[in-house]
Amino acid sequence: MGKQSTRVLKRKAQQLIELLPDKFNEDFEHNKQVLKELHIFDYSKTDRNIVAGMISRLVQNKENY
Repeated sequence: MGKQSTRVLKRKAQQLIELLPDKFNEDFEHNKQVLKELHIFDYSKTDRNIVAGMISRLVQNKENY
C-alpha cells in the first residue's frame, strides 16, 4: 500500500464539508456511504475511509464549539 498523503486528504475533507454541509454527520458509516454515492474516491477504499473519518471528527468538533 504505502503512506497516505494526509495533507491532501485533510484539505479534501474540509472542502467537502464546506460544499455539502447538510450531507455529512457524526456517523462514520453514513459519511462513508455518502462518499461512495458521490463517486469521489472510487479508486481507493483506504482514501475514502480516511476522509470519512476526518469528516466525522470535523463535524463532532464543530458541534462542540
